[in-house]
Parts: sequence; C-alpha cells; structure tokens
Amino acid sequence: MDAPWPTSRTRFAGVIGWPVEHSLSPSMHNAAFREMGLDWAYLAFPIHPDHLVPAVTGLFRAGCGGLSVTIPHKQAVLECCDEVTPAVQAIGAANTLVPLEDGRLRGDNTDAEGFLRALDEAAPVELDGATVLMIGAGGAARAIAFALAGRGARVRVANRTADRAAALGEPVGMTRDEVERAAADAVLVVNATSLGMGSDEVPPELPLDALGPGTVAYDIVYRQEPTPWLRAAGARGARTVDGLGMLLHQGAAAFAQWTGTEPPLDAMRAGLVAR
Repeated sequence: MDAPWPTSRTRFAGVIGWPVEHSLSPSMHNAAFREMGLDWAYLAFPIHPDHLVPAVTGLFRAGCGGLSVTIPHKQAVLECCDEVTPAVQAIGAANTLVPLEDGRLRGDNTDAEGFLRALDEAAPVELDGATVLMIGAGGAARAIAFALAGRGARVRVANRTADRAAALGEPVGMTRDEVERAAADAVLVVNATSLGMGSDEVPPELPLDALGPGTVAYDIVYRQEPTPWLRAAGARGARTVDGLGMLLHQGAAAFAQWTGTEPPLDAMRAGLVAR
C-alpha cells in the first residue's frame, strides 16, 4: 500500500486465545493482506477465559472483520454465536468467527478443511475404505476425525482415556505394541496431540517401527523445521505432512470468508516461513 499504514480506514481481524503470543497467524494473514493490497490488519488478542464473551462482543461491535479462535476458547466461544455451520455442530467447537451483514455472528470450524487440504497438497492418499490411526482425542482430534469420516476412512484412535477414543473412532490401547500394530495396518498415521512440540527426541508414544514407504505420517504440531517424529518417519520412507500446512489451509479458508476473496497461498506460506 502506498499510503501510510494503518490508516483511519484500516479494518482489523485477529486471533483470540490464552495465551496467544506464540501464534503464527498474524504473520500469515498480514502477508496475505499486503500481497492483495487490502487495507486490513490482523492482530493477536490475549483474552482471559473469564472475559471471553464481553471481549468478543466488544471486538465485533468495534468493527472487527473476523476472528480466529485458538486454545482454550474453541468450545466456550459458541456462546457468542448466533448461528453455526454443520462442521461446528459435528465437531462441537469453532475456530473461526464471521460477522454477518445483519449484525449476527456465525461460528465455523475450518480445521477439518485445513487438515484435508494440507494432506491433499503434500501427500495425497485414497481414504475411502482405508484405515487411519490417530493418536490423541482432544479438540484438534475431533475436527480431524470429522474430516476423515467425511472421506470414508476407518478411524482408529489411540488415547490414554478409552472413552474419549471411542467417541471418535475405534479405540486402540496406548501401549507401544498396540500402537505399532495399529500403525502397521494404517495408510495414514496422525499425531493429533502436542507431543513433540518442544522436544528434539521422538516421543515414545508415537509409532515409528511400522512406518515405511506405504504410509503417510501427519503431525499437526507446527515448527519451522520438521518434528523429530516426521524426520524419523521420512528416513524410513514414509511421506510426511507437517502442521504448518494445516495452519496455512485452515487460515486460508477463514480468510476467504472474512474478505470474500480467495487468499494468496504463496504469500501466506512465505509469511509463516519468515516468522
């Protein structure tokens, strides 16, 4: 933009969470706004859970053009929504808030869409009738299970709490042998936990010996470099997908809803790498 920025006309969007300082979303979205010449700014808003509803209400009353929602607000934010998409109804959580022309607020969940777009881009695999092993049964896992079921996959879930695993698919025990056996039967293995986020070692909870050229390893943890688990899986011949791809594509789906235009993926990806 040629004019000084931001201006008195600059529209804003952002991400809410607690904490939220670690988020890469501002770098990603602001790179897209600059590339497209849009007079928008994307900010991070640390909002304490006790203040969630009045804070969200205040942001949209002040003209916010859209919000991303991260931990721990994805379920609680539903209280702020006037309507929700089928994805939110199925997953039980929203990661995107969109203001409507009549002043109402729509909640959506683009995590499932982002998960599949990243998979299709980096390591396409036929999921209809295929077996998938997912480690974890938290909020992200709910969105991923929804996405996989929509593609016709048989979803097996390894989690310490069997009831939570059973709510998302066929439960698998969390012993090393059980997880490795389940991975041997899967075309796609997904780490839907935070395991490996801050470690230089492969988490012992994640399968490795069973991975090979016929397997796709997908880690939703995002770092600037591949996680130790993905590096080890790749060394065994498995195709790999990292969490930056899911972050990129879920953000792109939200961007399109806020602005009414398709985002420049290359610019968004460059924004993530630069950060």
